[in-house]
Amino acid sequence: MAITRRTVPRGDVDLSVLDAGGAGPLLVLLHGLAGSATEMVATADALTDSFRVVALDQRGHGRSTRRPGDLSRSAFVEDVVAVIDLFSPRDPAALVGQSMGAHTAFLTAATHPDLVADIVMLEGHAEGGHPGEAAALGSFFASWPTPFADPAAALAFLGDSPLSRAWITDLEKTSAGLTPRFDADVMAAVLEDVHRPQWTAWESLTVPTLVVFGKDGMFTAAQRDELIACRPQTRRADLAHGSHDAHLDATDEWVATLRRHLVGERPGAVQPMSGPPSRQ
Repeated sequence: MAITRRTVPRGDVDLSVLDAGGAGPLLVLLHGLAGSATEMVATADALTDSFRVVALDQRGHGRSTRRPGDLSRSAFVEDVVAVIDLFSPRDPAALVGQSMGAHTAFLTAATHPDLVADIVMLEGHAEGGHPGEAAALGSFFASWPTPFADPAAALAFLGDSPLSRAWITDLEKTSAGLTPRFDADVMAAVLEDVHRPQWTAWESLTVPTLVVFGKDGMFTAAQRDELIACRPQTRRADLAHGSHDAHLDATDEWVATLRRHLVGERPGAVQPMSGPPSRQ
């Protein structure tokens, strides 16, 4: 799969997008907090036979503008709208997001239903977070002894897991060493907004929606049930494996679940997505 990187200007923010190519309607992949489009490449690779797949470095992350002035949820939503308008100006897109990316996806679908044909949320939710959680996570990122001398030093500190390997792969090489492509205070500020309850937006969704939970994911059984109870038409899939980052540690099962929903039971079958008609 040939992947190219493009920059999408939007006001004072430059959005970096990985374009995986492919044939079919547009599908936009949205990573989670402190991640980047790079960690979505395996997911993209599994879908290019049926979709034109792009993965966005959301603002404050990856190779997009690192310290944007606006970190509101609406700014993230409008970034996705800009990507859809560029890559699919006449037809709606499917949105697939993990964690914060799932949150961005359903808010985009709630506010711009004409632009979105389908959404898949991996380990995403509409409820608010716990007080102090954003600050605690920001403190964790600030504790990283960066710059790391080399990948081995980063591995020694972060430990060996699919998530830490994704972080290490994405480290930026500078003259001083390896540094993350995000700032701890920006991550804390982003998470504060993600943790505001969005039940009204969730219940107003008219777009076909699948929520996927990892076996050992972030949410309790009660939290998972509540999400569906508040929007009973939502499809749900509980993976037999995987954590909150199931796209990294249960990739095959995640991809199979994704394809069943978006493409159909027959591997490689190209089927039209459900959703609104083409935009004029």
